Parts: sequence; structure tokens; C-alpha cells
Amino acid sequence: MARLRVSSTTVAVLLVVQTGFLLFLYSRHGRSPPAPEEPGGRVHVLILSSWRSGSSFVGQLFSQHPDVFYLMEPAWHVWVSLAQGRAAVLHMAVRDLVRSVFLCDMDVFDAYLPWRRNLSDLFQWATSRALCSPPACGAFRRDAISGEAACKTLCGRQPFAVVAEACRSYSHVVVKEVRFFNLRVLYPLLTDPSLDLRVVHLVRDPRAVLKSREQSAKALARDNGIVLGTNGTRVELDPGLRVVQEVCRSHVRIVEAATVKPPPFLRDRYRLVRFEDLVRDPLAEIRGMYDFAGLRLTPRLGSWIYNITHGPGPGRRGEAFKITSRDALNVSQAWRQALPFSKIRRVQELCGGALRVLGYRSVDSEQEQRDLTLDLLLPRGRSQFSWASSMSFFSREK
Repeated sequence: MARLRVSSTTVAVLLVVQTGFLLFLYSRHGRSPPAPEEPGGRVHVLILSSWRSGSSFVGQLFSQHPDVFYLMEPAWHVWVSLAQGRAAVLHMAVRDLVRSVFLCDMDVFDAYLPWRRNLSDLFQWATSRALCSPPACGAFRRDAISGEAACKTLCGRQPFAVVAEACRSYSHVVVKEVRFFNLRVLYPLLTDPSLDLRVVHLVRDPRAVLKSREQSAKALARDNGIVLGTNGTRVELDPGLRVVQEVCRSHVRIVEAATVKPPPFLRDRYRLVRFEDLVRDPLAEIRGMYDFAGLRLTPRLGSWIYNITHGPGPGRRGEAFKITSRDALNVSQAWRQALPFSKIRRVQELCGGALRVLGYRSVDSEQEQRDLTLDLLLPRGRSQFSWASSMSFFSREK
């Protein structure tokens, strides 16, 4: 079967056409694009991460909060619709879609879901507690902990229009995305007067990321092609390693943009979170993230967070986007027993810079890798920038 090849120029043209189409939709409905929010309005939080880094878990920490409207990876629709493009080329379309979601303008999905009718047309919609409770659906109270299975059963046929209605009823709009590879791409959103944007940058040890990616390789195949720019036109000998290398490079770029002579508008609007710190002391880290976002930890949420991070086992294998109760601390160390040292050594060669910047210790032998008494998470040092409460400078122990 012949493969369709589309150049980057063609993708760029498609993005221009998309913008024109959205403007046409606004004119067709007899209105202009949404006006800026009033000062003191909603708070907007972007969970900025990469695949298999614990971002779905962190997304749920925000989604289950009664003051939060949450969407998981809405830019999935962009990548599916323009799958022949490269990640960098698609950045503009992803950014524009995320901005519209922050402003509760869901007409942006007309460009990607022209047939949309129900909630079930939206990617991973049931992971959003806000779409499972009033005004979107009555399956759960707004202050309850929602369940994905029940939400799919009871709410899937709700009309798509309830997405915007629900969004407008919350004080915080939170989006989790894994499709940004450069913080500078977000500068137009960080300087947009209609947004009050805070960025939670979630990272994870790249050796653990590789182990988790190998368990979900089939689910990540299309995304791999976009990250690597292969689009199915050539076969990578080990696409998992190549993608992990690109992810490491992107984390270093983002951290350096936020910490090395950062622009003034990043003051109090960027927070670096390591997944390993989160699973070691969940409540303390979550309180920090909530404070950063202007939220408070409720007793109900505190109990749920404890239970979901102190489960009996590793969680279900092969479920790429499911959140289940598990022993989160042991999960974070599972790579040390599961991967051969030869592969660990290769990851360390490809991601040496990221390990240093993010504060992870390398291992020099299989013995060190297997020795769980050897702590590979380096302590966080004091940031050079007073406004960045959790930055990237870590002191390497001697």
C-alpha cells in the first residue's frame, strides 16, 4: 500500500488554511473571536511534560479538584489531523488550540472534529471530573472523586456544547500537554493579557521513561513518527531511544529558558516538578503545586491522593493512560530491576545533560543499578532566581 508523503511546506499551508477556516466559523456564527477575560478572572495552568512521565497522574491531581476544569491532551486532535507534520511545525496549531481551550472557546475543535456531536468525540474526555459532573453531566457531584468507567457509561452521549458551558463555570482551567518541546513557543500565551497562565513542568528520570515507553510502544508509534519526523517513511532501529533523547533535549531547553536569564514575565509562573519527588512525599509536593496554582488541598482529595499512591502493587501492565492505585514509590524505581545495564548506559550517554540539569545520578555498573539503597535522586539546591520556587539547579553530591 502506497504511503502519502506530505512536506513541511504543505503542513504549513494546512495550518494557514486552518486559521482561515476558524475565522470563517466565527463570521458564520455572527461573532468575533472571544474578547479578553476581565482582570482577576480565571487562572490557567499548563501541565507541561512528556509521554510516560507521570503526567496523567498529575493531571488527575488537578482534575479531581472541585475548582478545576481539566482537559487531557486536547492537542492530540491536532497531531492526528496533521500527522504528516513534524512536532516543531505543529507547535503553532497546538498553541492556538490550547489558548482557545483556556478561554473556554471550544469552537476551535471545528477544525479537527467537524462531525463532533457528543462528549465522546473528545480525546480522553472521561478523565475530566468536570465533564462528569454538573453542568456537563450528573454522574458525580462537583466535590466528589469521579470514576472514568462510570463517566463513560453515563455521560458519553452528552452534547459537545456542554464542554464550553462547564469550562465557564470554573475558576481554574488546567490543560495537560506533552506536545510542546520549547518554552519559548509559549511566550505569546505567557504575555497574553487575557490569560493568567502558570506552567507546571513535570520531568521524570529518562531511564524510567524508557522502561515505561517500552511497555506502551504500540500506543506511542504515531507520536514517535511525528517527534522524529519519520512519518512512517523510514524505519528507526530503536525509535524508543531516539524519542527519549529528543525528550531529554526538550527538557533541557525548557529548563534553561526558565532559569538562565529568564524574561521578567516568567516571575512566579514556572514551577519544575520531578516525578520522583512527588511519589516520595506526595502531599507536600501537591500542596506546593496547589499553592502555585492558587488552589487548596481538601481533606477528600488528601485521602484520595494517599490511597492512590499507596496501593498494593505496580498497577496494570499495558494500560497507557489509566490511573490505578499502586505503590508509586516502587513504580518509580522499577526500571532499575527491569532494564539491562547496556540499555541504561546508552540512555545515560544520550541524556547526560538532562541527568545533570534535572538532578539524577548516573550509575557506573549493573551493581550500582540494582542497588536500591543507592539514591539516584540528587537533592534540590537553592535556585539563583528568587521568584522561581522550584527551579532546575541541583547540587551533585561528591
